Amino acid sequence: MSRLPTGLLALAQAQGGMLARRQVRRLGVNRDQVAANIRAQRWAERSSVVVSTFTGELTREQRAWLGVLHAGPPAIVGGYSSLEFQGLKNWPRDDLTILVDDEEHLEPLEGINWFRTRRPLDVWHAKNHTLPMARVEPAALLQAAYEPGWRTSQGLLAAVVQQRLTTPAALRQQLERMKPLRRAPRFRVLLTEFEGGAQSLAEVDVTRMCVDYGLPLPTRQKRRKDRSGKWRYTDCEWELPDGRVLVMEVDGAFHMDVEHWEDDIQRQRGLTTPGRVVVRCTSREVRDEPFQLAADLRALGLGALCA
Repeated sequence: MSRLPTGLLALAQAQGGMLARRQVRRLGVNRDQVAANIRAQRWAERSSVVVSTFTGELTREQRAWLGVLHAGPPAIVGGYSSLEFQGLKNWPRDDLTILVDDEEHLEPLEGINWFRTRRPLDVWHAKNHTLPMARVEPAALLQAAYEPGWRTSQGLLAAVVQQRLTTPAALRQQLERMKPLRRAPRFRVLLTEFEGGAQSLAEVDVTRMCVDYGLPLPTRQKRRKDRSGKWRYTDCEWELPDGRVLVMEVDGAFHMDVEHWEDDIQRQRGLTTPGRVVVRCTSREVRDEPFQLAADLRALGLGALCA
């Protein structure tokens, strides 16, 4: 390794130890030198196009480098993979997505999905990332457009907003730049709901339940101090005619974990006062049984607001 050009060593370090053969040649290392390093087990051949300056298992980021280097410019990491590298949580996918030019014909690589597109990948690059990847907005919108299920599409866009990876306004701006795009009209409606204060898909479902069943829209993410003095944010609140406040907390799937479940029970007790009623429901109920949930809320006094 000490005999290799300094520029090659610096490039390898920047790319997680991964190099395309075309890069190696451009920096003055010929095919025989590459082969010698592979035979000596200092390097490893990772594909017909890519080598690594180390042996052993690849990390997830190194596998992403393998994909973009194998495909070559203008390929970038996209979809869930790009969002994962930029901080998206709770949406794991084993395979990595690499966006490539529509005309590319690439050999299969294990664990890598080639997503062919005619979109201008060169203008989608995320800043402040050495690994070429799509910015949050185009990555999320393109992935959501081609998800088989609409529910998953909505959930993904809700997640990137809720986790503060982007904003509804930024998604809307990007959506207009990506014309035409599948599901664009439905995305615009969804973004309007996000701009109205909904951050999660469950909150969107609550809004739809209220509209469909004639209930007033709730105040969302109300800042409250519990009895221990800790600040909390409630999911949904309504002021009742008798002066009480009805609070509804919407539990997602992760709330089924024992630790989260106990935390939520304590949270409910801490927020409950003689003038504040706290009830809980699941995101599945809001989605699949809104009629029952609406009836229960009316029975607690909410219906009187709609008389």
